[in-house]
Amino acid sequence: MSKELKIIIDNDVLDRYNKYYFNKHPRARKKPIENPYHPSTNQWMIMKRPMMNALKQKWKDFIVWFINDIGYKDMRIGSCEFEVTTYRKINRAFDLDNTTIKFIQDGFVESGFLVDDNYRILKKLTLMGGVDKEHPRTEILVKILDD
Repeated sequence: MSKELKIIIDNDVLDRYNKYYFNKHPRARKKPIENPYHPSTNQWMIMKRPMMNALKQKWKDFIVWFINDIGYKDMRIGSCEFEVTTYRKINRAFDLDNTTIKFIQDGFVESGFLVDDNYRILKKLTLMGGVDKEHPRTEILVKILDD
């Protein structure tokens, strides 16, 4: 029997992170994470390498903080499946393949939540989408396998 964890990144989480972030970086003025969903691959693939790396690092730092905040640090999950649903705030069609969660997965590994994010550990990744104008978010259902 597998165990399931539901991880939700929403604006409440971002508000908590922003308080932490601006307390740690009092001279900062811009929010490090703009939306409660991963940036589109169309957005970050056209960035210059230093900007892309900075965005990736911001997301990794955020996810490491978040995993620690919800008490999942160092779980070292060794076999799992993800079902990821991205709820955007505007009713505009978006391509699911542009909603990859690359930076989130990197943060999961960095925090020790996952052993790694390669195919031997993350056996299946399902991407889904929706619209919720009142509560945009990313929901990640983690199915921990008994392998």
